[in-house]
Amino acid sequence: MPYEPYFSSEPGRAEQDPEVYWASLCRSCAELRERDPAAFGEIAGMAVTTQRNSVVNVDADGRPLRPAILWLDQRKAERRTFPDPLTRLAHRVVGMSEAVAIAQKDAKTNWIRQNQPEIWAATRKLLLISGFLNYRLTGTFADSIASQIGYLPFDYRRRRWASPRDFKSVIFPLERDKLPELVESGQALGRVTPAAARATGLPEGLPVIAAGSDKGCETLGIGCLDTTTASLSFGTTATVQTTSRRYAEPIRFMPAYPAPMPGHFNLEVQVFRGYWMINWFRQEFGLRESVLAEKEGVPPEEILNRLLRQIPPGSMGLVLQPYWGTGLKTPEAKGAVIGFGGVHNRAHLYRAIIEGLGYALLDGLGKIEQCVGGRINRLFVSGGGSQSDDICQITADLFDRPVYRGETPEAAGLGAAIACAVGLGLHGDFPGAAAAMVRHPSEFRPEASRAALYRQLFQRVYLRLYDTLRPLYHEIRDILNYPEKV
Repeated sequence: MPYEPYFSSEPGRAEQDPEVYWASLCRSCAELRERDPAAFGEIAGMAVTTQRNSVVNVDADGRPLRPAILWLDQRKAERRTFPDPLTRLAHRVVGMSEAVAIAQKDAKTNWIRQNQPEIWAATRKLLLISGFLNYRLTGTFADSIASQIGYLPFDYRRRRWASPRDFKSVIFPLERDKLPELVESGQALGRVTPAAARATGLPEGLPVIAAGSDKGCETLGIGCLDTTTASLSFGTTATVQTTSRRYAEPIRFMPAYPAPMPGHFNLEVQVFRGYWMINWFRQEFGLRESVLAEKEGVPPEEILNRLLRQIPPGSMGLVLQPYWGTGLKTPEAKGAVIGFGGVHNRAHLYRAIIEGLGYALLDGLGKIEQCVGGRINRLFVSGGGSQSDDICQITADLFDRPVYRGETPEAAGLGAAIACAVGLGLHGDFPGAAAAMVRHPSEFRPEASRAALYRQLFQRVYLRLYDTLRPLYHEIRDILNYPEKV
């Protein structure tokens, strides 16, 4: 059900009333029941997947104490707790001191503790949105291991809450009794309560099965179950992931996340602000396309796709580095576009955005391949951007690998359904469930000449951009203190 994604009481803040999520779930259930009563009556179980790193403070009765602070909120906490001297020295040696400091200041739990002590004192549980919805459904403060992604004292390698002596427990101080119970994906979290049954129309006692985060479920729901394949998510944050039995860090000291498939990890590289850049382009430069889309009665993205078809691969030498949002390991980074000439227009810039995102994800795939020790030959795509045949073909050409698009754009929901099906015993294991439930009707094959062109641009230009421009990014940051130093 559509709703405003967030509200902002001050610049840089992004919050949402948690009741919006619960009300949306209830309305969606009512719509499904109205659309197909017979199918709704055959529901055997359910699972929840939600956005990551968005926190909800609740009291002992599970009532929200304040609006949820969402993942894209930019408020900053103060640094009041520090790792021991030996750990601090180790962080400096490996170049992680600023990343740790940024993580501490970005942690919304730290901000609430410091700025709203009365809220913190009244908080019985600190939940992610998934945990909040699970509580509303079952009356139990429990959540999936594979949903614990964010600034929490979580031990990713061991898939459990971090020990009190772990440095994550120091920089993200959080009383253990405020944390929910963790349940492995595919296991039961509880059953739908009478109150939840009345609100949703779901049958009382319906099993609620642990699933995982949206990106993890998306990777599962697109069929990426091992290191021979990778999942490309073309969402607000663009990601490349694979699923591995072995814990490994494609970007050093940035954790691999617990996968919804038990005993596995999702090795991930993110491009912050990823396919959000399509919205940015449309808002800042796409008035003509927006007007034309309204006139033709089609989505603006369809008009933007026409721009891609007007411009040859390589955008006539326009190369874009898509750092419109910085990462923990690249706090000084900026976006950059090089190669402008008189031939270039808005269409060239739009294609350069799509190609730049592809280069960044290809760079991330290379880091993942180094971790798994081999080439990944097949790519699965999902997310809003993947609905464009043009973007999928550019991806296939740029990666020089076949690209497969799933039958449903709601791959995260399908991944949660796979976890649910295994938990209910409808399938014996996750691979069997995925084999039965995931289909890839659309295939995009790379074209040799375009792939060769992209290979040269990627290796000879894109891979050199960041190191070449990094000293200038530092100078800009020194002059303007943007992004703010910590």
